[in-house]
Amino acid sequence: MLSIKKPTLLINIDICKQNIHNMAAGAREQKVIFRPHFKTHQSATIGEWFREEGVSAITVSSVSMAQYFAKHGWDNITIAFPVNLLEIEEINLLASEINLQVLIESEQVAGFLSEKLRSACGFFIKIDTGYHRTGVKPSNIQLIDSILHTADPLKLNFKGFLTHSGNTYQAADRNEIFQIQQITAENLLRLKKHYLDRYPDLIVSVGDTPTCSQLPVVTGIDEIRPGNFVFFDVMQFTLGSCRLADIAVALICPVVAVHPNRNEAVIYGGAVHLSKENILLTPDPKPVYGLAVGWDGENWDTATLLGKVSGLSQEHGILTLTQAGCNLKPGMLVAVLPVHSCLTSNLMRKYTGLDGSVIETIHTWPA
Repeated sequence: MLSIKKPTLLINIDICKQNIHNMAAGAREQKVIFRPHFKTHQSATIGEWFREEGVSAITVSSVSMAQYFAKHGWDNITIAFPVNLLEIEEINLLASEINLQVLIESEQVAGFLSEKLRSACGFFIKIDTGYHRTGVKPSNIQLIDSILHTADPLKLNFKGFLTHSGNTYQAADRNEIFQIQQITAENLLRLKKHYLDRYPDLIVSVGDTPTCSQLPVVTGIDEIRPGNFVFFDVMQFTLGSCRLADIAVALICPVVAVHPNRNEAVIYGGAVHLSKENILLTPDPKPVYGLAVGWDGENWDTATLLGKVSGLSQEHGILTLTQAGCNLKPGMLVAVLPVHSCLTSNLMRKYTGLDGSVIETIHTWPA
């Protein structure tokens, strides 16, 4: 039995490996490239579980993350984040060692890389298909042509068009996720058709867990890059991407106070552990920062809901208790299923297996 005294992020390895297997098998069945995003787990050890499923190409969200995974044997990496020109020396070193792909969305960046790159590098043009975070509008053919014209073909190898449909995370239901998927595919496939004669090897790449978990890939899409599915979380549960039983991580938190008159308990587990990412669970008008479920010392029990995390400060978490949670007392432990596992994992920096083993991450691995 684990001895836990403070907030500890546990991982159920069996569930995690099953989540990886399911997504990899789906990609194989649909004959699309599976380039999973590693920003959720950020762990070389967990990365090896992807290798067991035949994965050889990955996505990351920063140059430093690419460096970390390159050191652990990954030699085909896409950095799915706009190029930070201030890291050109690090990019040059990576491009000299591995098959590296970067994102470009302006003539300025294409020109800078054409001048400064010392080794050949692949690039995708980032397309904004509706999320409106960043990227080129799919209708802006003039800008796309300018980027392609500016990019030195001896240094920059055009790979295709890439997008992230992050707007699926705000979808009201599966039907809205489907609508977003269709709009995304229409835009990308239109671009693919327009440029395929000039670039016969170009691909179009999409990546979001709600779509990839719930819907078949649209014919013509070449690559998928989901990441959150490796752990799932409460947000994915509310979107219909998973069951609570598919969530592979939980933050074990000590109960430090109980207030029966308010139907609340206080846990040692706050914003510095869970983040302040939240969702609304109707009909409750209060934001929810996690779901507290039973913990028996060996595993968490998603069938026993003890409360909702309804408030957070730096170290405190406030649980609004269910009937099952009314028996909580100081000194007991609860398991909190995070709203957003990517952020919780990043904050906690390592995982503890149910057997007590420690799985290190980019934050804890020796340099």
